Amino acid sequence: MSPRRRRPPLAVLLALSLLAGACGGDDEQGAPPGPAEGSDPAVTLRLVTHDSFAASEEVLAGFTEASGIEVELIANGDAGLVVNQAILTKEDPLGDVLFGVDNTLLTRALDEGIFVPYESPLLEDVDEAYLLDPQHRVTPVDHGEVCLNYDRAHFDEAELAPPDDLDDLVDPAYRGLTVVEDPSTSSPGLAFLLATVDRYGEDGWRDWWSRLRDNDVLVSPGWEDAYYGSFSGGSGEGDRPIVVSYASSPPVEVLNADPRPAVAPTGVVEASCFRQVEAAGILAGTEHEEEARELVDFLLSLPFQEDVPLQMFVFPVNREAQLPALFVEHAVVPDDPLSLPVEEIGANRERWVEEWLDTVVR
Repeated sequence: MSPRRRRPPLAVLLALSLLAGACGGDDEQGAPPGPAEGSDPAVTLRLVTHDSFAASEEVLAGFTEASGIEVELIANGDAGLVVNQAILTKEDPLGDVLFGVDNTLLTRALDEGIFVPYESPLLEDVDEAYLLDPQHRVTPVDHGEVCLNYDRAHFDEAELAPPDDLDDLVDPAYRGLTVVEDPSTSSPGLAFLLATVDRYGEDGWRDWWSRLRDNDVLVSPGWEDAYYGSFSGGSGEGDRPIVVSYASSPPVEVLNADPRPAVAPTGVVEASCFRQVEAAGILAGTEHEEEARELVDFLLSLPFQEDVPLQMFVFPVNREAQLPALFVEHAVVPDDPLSLPVEEIGANRERWVEEWLDTVVR
């Protein structure tokens, strides 16, 4: 989740020599494939990603042991910055595979032709809802829903029902209770803007935001400022009990609490959730396309997919992957999240952001 996932950022050029500690053998169901015939056992692939990428060392080591391929992580800021840098350097790419482009930004990358197509055989275990590109220039790896979170204790004490729909936020009873992120500077802010476009349509979303502005909404530049600085729930230190965050934020609050509570201190407004799907793509110009395909396969394999929730606090896309108990007990996976087609987002994203700025900020 960019500043959504609560871990220290990776070093910008973190080289991982993954030579031991394999997670399972080649005969394990869902394990990454073995080395491709004739592949160079000394090859190192550069995985360009955002600062929030994380994986267990033993899981990454399992890929190296099975394939003979080492992985060097190149972390370059948030997802938007990573995509922009990949576009600017497409004639001399920074790496071999890019991970972290999502459905809100995908058209920027596809229009610039920075990826080469690859259809992984493991896509047969991925539901069609997560597929972003019929040409398979990118492969879905995880999904995470951007949702309103609320402070359970505040609403219990105030004897006010927590919101259960976007309409509640513009009700005078909820005046001054909400903090959102600026979509021009924040990934979850952009996703929440897109949620309102889907919910209210082209003719209604600006009116909803005008009403929210008049209901004393607070706008923060990014998730970290909003969640830790302005939100009152969980580990937040502010006084606003409603924030734009993630469906996976409640289990993170439980994980970080000592002692761990039976019920998460924060709740999720399921009707507000917008689905973000993160994907990986093989960068055009790589000299190791065959090995890059193996890495993409590994990102869809069960060892990596089952590692995703507690490393990056998002959900796997492989339907065979099992969620950890913490997610089963405390996370929300909306049955029918808000969403927009990738093409529609690409055609209108900049205009919607400018119109949002004109409506809410300027």
